[in-house]
Amino acid sequence: MGSPTARAARSYGGKTGAERAAERRERLVASTIAVLAEHGEARATMTAVCADAGLTERYFYESFTNLDEAVVAAFDHVCQEILELAARVVENTPGTPEQRVHAVMQTFVDLVVAEPAKGKVAVAQPGAGSGLHARRNELIAVFAEFVAREADELYGDRTWPAERARLFGVVYIAGFAELISAWLNGDVRQSSAELVETASDLFTALFRRA
Repeated sequence: MGSPTARAARSYGGKTGAERAAERRERLVASTIAVLAEHGEARATMTAVCADAGLTERYFYESFTNLDEAVVAAFDHVCQEILELAARVVENTPGTPEQRVHAVMQTFVDLVVAEPAKGKVAVAQPGAGSGLHARRNELIAVFAEFVAREADELYGDRTWPAERARLFGVVYIAGFAELISAWLNGDVRQSSAELVETASDLFTALFRRA
């Protein structure tokens, strides 16, 4: 029959309570992404997140202390997905450095087209007093380090020394975020293919020394 502890750990449908809680958290993160994309951080509410997830506030507080924590978790989720996707593509794509950069940009733009909510969250501009503001600055540094490493891998001695490459990485990531934001808002009128070319050319111009 099993011990009382083992029986208590089981859940309906064969899942433990911890597994159900993890699934609820995933739903809340997905719903936070959707709410942020639709309403922006300033107008996002816990009520809207719970309604989108189909969960009560009780379950929200099971996963998060407050809305700021959920917003940061949503931002982290999107950024981690993008980092992992980019690393996988550049590692598994053969060809010239330019072809590999193009493949990464194509994959990212495809993601934004397929799931624009994630694109909007990834390039969101939080307010100065927002809990997301500091985290966004931290992740810009993470992405800058990532692109600097990848540039070194792609171009070798044809790219910049590490410290300068990281600075260029900050410029690239911040500029790329602005470009994607403007594209999603309709302020930049390019096809997705043209956007891929623009982003790829910008990367090459910054990181490959003449």
